[in-house]
Amino acid sequence: MEFLLEFLLFIVCLLIPAPSSARASASGKKSVTKEIDLSRLRWKLWGYRAFSWIKNFDFARLQGDRAEIMNVDVQVPGSVQKALLDAGLIEDWNIGTNSVKAEWVENRHWLFATVLPDDILQTGDECALHCAGLDQKGSVLVNGCVAGVFDNAFLSYDFDLTPFLKEKNNTLVILFECAPSYLGHSYWTSKIKDWKPRFYYGWDWTPRIVQIGIYDRLVLRVRPKRQPFITAVRVTTAAEREKESGELNLRVDIDGPCTHEKIRVTLAARSGHVVLKETMTAAELRLGKSWKPLKVRRWWPNGTGEQPLYRLTVELLDASEEVIQSCCRTVGFKQVEWLPCKGAPAHADPWICSVNQQPIFLQGVNWTPIRPNFADLTEAHYRTLLNTYKKLGINIIRIWGGGFPEKDWLYELCDELGIMIWQDFPVSSSGLDDYPSRDPVVINGIVQIVKGYLDRRQHHVSILLWCAGNELYELENDMVPVTDRHPMIRAMKEWVTLQDPGRRFLSGTPSGPNKIADWDNFGKQINWDVHGPWTLPVAENDATLQAVRRFWLLDDALFHSEVGVAGAMSAEMIERYRGEYPTLPANTDNPLWRNVNWWIEWDDYLREHHGQEPGSLKEYVAWSQKRQAEGLAIALQSCKRRFPGCGGFILWMGHDSFPCPVNTSIIDFDGQLKPAARRLKKIFNT
Repeated sequence: MEFLLEFLLFIVCLLIPAPSSARASASGKKSVTKEIDLSRLRWKLWGYRAFSWIKNFDFARLQGDRAEIMNVDVQVPGSVQKALLDAGLIEDWNIGTNSVKAEWVENRHWLFATVLPDDILQTGDECALHCAGLDQKGSVLVNGCVAGVFDNAFLSYDFDLTPFLKEKNNTLVILFECAPSYLGHSYWTSKIKDWKPRFYYGWDWTPRIVQIGIYDRLVLRVRPKRQPFITAVRVTTAAEREKESGELNLRVDIDGPCTHEKIRVTLAARSGHVVLKETMTAAELRLGKSWKPLKVRRWWPNGTGEQPLYRLTVELLDASEEVIQSCCRTVGFKQVEWLPCKGAPAHADPWICSVNQQPIFLQGVNWTPIRPNFADLTEAHYRTLLNTYKKLGINIIRIWGGGFPEKDWLYELCDELGIMIWQDFPVSSSGLDDYPSRDPVVINGIVQIVKGYLDRRQHHVSILLWCAGNELYELENDMVPVTDRHPMIRAMKEWVTLQDPGRRFLSGTPSGPNKIADWDNFGKQINWDVHGPWTLPVAENDATLQAVRRFWLLDDALFHSEVGVAGAMSAEMIERYRGEYPTLPANTDNPLWRNVNWWIEWDDYLREHHGQEPGSLKEYVAWSQKRQAEGLAIALQSCKRRFPGCGGFILWMGHDSFPCPVNTSIIDFDGQLKPAARRLKKIFNT
């Protein structure tokens, strides 16, 4: 099928006249690299049955009379689904079971189309399109000619548009093909070959909502031909254990020859105070350079101190020392050590995190995408939610491995707010096997993703560690987490160790000899980093909270990276999003509750109430929310009391991405705290 599409696109290009090589002239050409934000242009969306656009769409006029969806306004960044919703062409997928009605969207080809400004280029310029997030597979066409293809939602792409541009009236189309048919939880991890976020296809907290679109920045970069260009700024920092002093390590990747060019490096505090300013040859910084000691203030996690940040500016200078390109990064300085838990076996992994020589109990939430249509989010969505978490008192989020690379906003805000980041790479568990692929092609794919994550994120002081993925287990024994003996994990580790040696790399989570702490394995010293429980851990013959307390008194895990208890969202929220369905019964007989049915508690309610159904939705919700609050409070309090025998506690999960009637989240779909969140806030802050 891929060969057929490429062949047809080739034929299309043959049928379209080649663009003129003429360029707009200017009297005084500047040598500086120019960036043009394409979100400011007017974009239109066209939808076709697969491949039918090839003989119908007019790339010069941006028209097609056989399209199913024609000339719809669309935002960039933005999703196909949001554009169709705004145009009244699909219903709100958050209501009832409307998401099922929108699944046809995945089975079309979609064209994002615009006209480029005529004054982009001067004579002798070259133009590249930088795409920070394309979801997930398709082509970039300039004046109907293919400038490049993409097939990975986790990578950024750069396409040279220069050969395809005319003097004026240039059109740009980003074509998205049909999404992969299925990558969801009820699948085999070992068979995953497509690089698209898996949560779209249904997980324990969302139905199937498969976003298609441009989810991050789209920028034209224009520069004189053969002018050197910085393609990557690689930054790591560290701090002294006890002093307000730090170290900066910097290396740049440059495209093109550097004969006379220099680089100026400036590090400044937010107050404007310049800590470092130095100019050197570009060739020198290609090899890398370190500065220490630097007089800087140390960065502290939320609840332990302040978060001083610094602006690092890297300027590429021409022979006359004029700036031709400038790159900026926000950095901070912290020192991290991992220490053994008290009472742990000598060979156990260390799970006490010491920041700036202060051991800290890691407490936080597992972070999932705020929305399945995350292309449509703004910085305000992230700021509001992360500020809520900061006020709760958390100091860490784990970015779960079934999501996406996340927006720059998240990392910048975590730097600012003192929230550390445990970053999973996008490899995750499945219902039918949890074993990563050994296919060299797939392994190469994840290595490219790891490289991209490091290039874009490693300068952030908030990043605490890198993790290969979520719930990856041996094929022969799915109770045992994989290690770096697996070729995929080993390849990921090698690259992280090479590029970011100062940060911890985990082979996965859970990690260690065992994956779940439970009644039958306490006291065996095999519970290191574990997942679960996700329900109240009652005993076989005792379903009371006393049994839950006994469980947590016996618990000997060194770290809990996923713990959850289900709790319903408010009765008002359930009414708001129920659509055509009744609110009760809260079981799989009701399509509203069956839509996302992992955490249904109806049988537990009936058992506790001797078979008597609730008199109202509010009565049922009150029971569910109280149960969640008490269960999580017992668990968190017990783990904090064991510190430094236990290094941390991360809730599964933080917030709803979809209005689930019941879920393990502590913040609902509209951003309101469940009672459990208010209860945990008191414990987080003690």
